[in-house]
Amino acid sequence: MRVGDDYYIATSTFEWFPGVQIHHSRDLVDWRLVARPLNRASQLDMRGDPDSCGVWAPCLTHADGLFHLIYTDVKRYGRTTTAGASGASLRDFHNYLVTGERVDGNWSDPTYLNSSGFDPSLFHDDDGRKYLVNMLWDHRPGQNRFAGIVLQEYSPVERRLVGPRNNIFKGTPLGLTEAPHLYKRDGWYYLITAEGGTAWGHAVTMARSRALLGPYELHPDVYILSARDRPDVSLQRAGHADLVETQSGETYMVYLCGRPLPNRGRCTLGRETAIQPMKWSADGWLRTTTGEGIPSVEVPAPQGLTPQPQPPTPVREEFDTDTLPIAFQWLRSPTPDELFSLRERKGHLRLYGRETIGSLFRQALVARSQQSHCYSASTIVEVEPEHFQQMAGLVCYYNSSKFHYFYVSRDEEIGKHLRVMSALPDQVTSDAFTPPIAIAGGAPIELRVEVDYERLRFAYRTNGSVWQWLPQQFDASILSDEASAPGLPNFTGAFVGMACQDLAGTAMPADFDWFEYREREYISDVSRLKVS
Repeated sequence: MRVGDDYYIATSTFEWFPGVQIHHSRDLVDWRLVARPLNRASQLDMRGDPDSCGVWAPCLTHADGLFHLIYTDVKRYGRTTTAGASGASLRDFHNYLVTGERVDGNWSDPTYLNSSGFDPSLFHDDDGRKYLVNMLWDHRPGQNRFAGIVLQEYSPVERRLVGPRNNIFKGTPLGLTEAPHLYKRDGWYYLITAEGGTAWGHAVTMARSRALLGPYELHPDVYILSARDRPDVSLQRAGHADLVETQSGETYMVYLCGRPLPNRGRCTLGRETAIQPMKWSADGWLRTTTGEGIPSVEVPAPQGLTPQPQPPTPVREEFDTDTLPIAFQWLRSPTPDELFSLRERKGHLRLYGRETIGSLFRQALVARSQQSHCYSASTIVEVEPEHFQQMAGLVCYYNSSKFHYFYVSRDEEIGKHLRVMSALPDQVTSDAFTPPIAIAGGAPIELRVEVDYERLRFAYRTNGSVWQWLPQQFDASILSDEASAPGLPNFTGAFVGMACQDLAGTAMPADFDWFEYREREYISDVSRLKVS
């Protein structure tokens, strides 16, 4: 969305806290993360939310001097199949509205809207009235689970939905109709939806009507953007779109997409956001500038906007302030003080060992998203576990059933040691451990990971010595949306960060002095990893 000369985009954060992330730009090219507005318990508590649930599909608009942020907190989303015609059918979607005068300021406590479905968005009509649209979930046997797009008026005075609920669009035969956004242009109401699911069949559908409640006629091409019939394009899974108009009248569309690993076809970077210009044709319909209706990797920048590059994010975070650097998040809990501290030991991030890695409630795991197919990450940890139920270290994490965890622990036979625990969603045995490596006590230890597309390697060292590389090569592709049972939601992409557990319940602390993350070029020669 645009307010004056400022562009903002709000994206999903799922089970990661704080909820929703908002980026800012002046040129639609360079973006900077400026806020995560859902940052207190009164706004969001995701403890118990399943993997890839939590905050879905935020919608950011501006009217009446206020930013309006709509979002869903998904509490239950089980397995479904094809067009949602079978499988466990009960779902819990709670939709809310918060407002604020500034995106990087304080946002209000939430106004509850409804729970009838997900992907809500707020439409501000030119007569000042406001309407909520969302997909409708139908759990009844024999019904289409994705039952259409419903519209209902929202009263800012009463802070609730008012009047009847109307189903304005049942979708197309492609099915899985969701992600509605309404716009008004030249006397037409335009409705954009996503269809075909969030995997390889994803598509952007458009319809329009002269009346708000319809009937809505389909675009002549039905789908205005999709890669569903083009396995050759680089951006796959394209859909779930929104529109913005520049100061000079150009229209750009943002949408979800995925960049599959070349060798494995899995999207370890999760659902990313792409942007490209669109054009309004003489018949009043929107199309891609090439007319092909497919996503493009590189497109022209807007006319008349001065390039405003953003400063690079720091490679190393030293944890020298009392607040967590904005690139980092944790899982589900609105009470971070019980999970970590930046004050207990100055210049360090202290994690308190809590529940198992993958817990849906109290998990001490602080991480940042993987943003490139090739990257290097490292940290240094001081921890003295007393027994095998205490551990801390470096983790490459997708969710509770997909991770590689390089950790320090202790047992009766070996003493203090390092090993890797992997959760493997595509193996008969769901977890795997490497042999333990004995290490000396009483000294900090550096841990490192190198990810090169689907290849993942761990290393360690003490006192700045030569890196010692583990002989095993791990499969990074399991940290992806696709490496799961069909029908389960998988959206977040991979994260890399720090974790600590104490399964005895004594909250063992682990101190991390710094964390480094740098994007890398393709590493064709694995032996190069031995260079420190």
